[in-house]
Amino acid sequence: MKKIYNNLTVDNLMKTDWIKQFNRKQREIIREGLEDDLDISAYANPKFTWEEMEMIMNGLLYNIDISIYDKKGYNGKQIGQIILGLLFNLDVSIYDKKEYNYKQMQQIRVGLRNEIDISIYAKPDFDWKQMRQIRWGLENNLDTSIYAKTEFSWKQMRQIRLGLEEDAYVPIYANPKYNWKQMREIRFGLLFYIDVLIYAKSEINAYQMKEIREKLKNEQKNI
Repeated sequence: MKKIYNNLTVDNLMKTDWIKQFNRKQREIIREGLEDDLDISAYANPKFTWEEMEMIMNGLLYNIDISIYDKKGYNGKQIGQIILGLLFNLDVSIYDKKEYNYKQMQQIRVGLRNEIDISIYAKPDFDWKQMRQIRWGLENNLDTSIYAKTEFSWKQMRQIRLGLEEDAYVPIYANPKYNWKQMREIRFGLLFYIDVLIYAKSEINAYQMKEIREKLKNEQKNI
């Protein structure tokens, strides 16, 4: 006989009114857990998506005590990131903190797995997109200290990171006074060895910078 849950067989449980609160994929994960003799109470909750349920179920399969993290008030996506870390024997205590949302946890987890210095960006003040720009820089052995600063948006960070990858002299535009579009125009100028100091001024908007850059580029061709 199949696993009994609250005195019901799996098949009978799947016919109850209780199961109707779950969608088809959630029901499949519940059935799978029951058939594997798991305590489905850890994830049989409509607040979890089927993907979150599956992640928690996988944690149970590897004897990970999910209740510890559920009691901390984490949502399913946060618990999922912790489970993934534990499955790969990572030090999840680094991001097992309420101040991180699941996307921030993910960036820290991936950094740990890739064996980079996550201390540079594992800070609640960085949103996940900023963390990702710093992580990508670290993975490419770039000097992220130039842009791993909260005053830069992730789009500004991206322009600085791309400049570093291109061996451009990024200190010219790695300044919060420039928005990301202005940074991009200065970076493009550096790529073509244009004298960007002519237009690298915060009072000149990105559209004007582009016009000046293209004019200087055309003048170069005519030399």
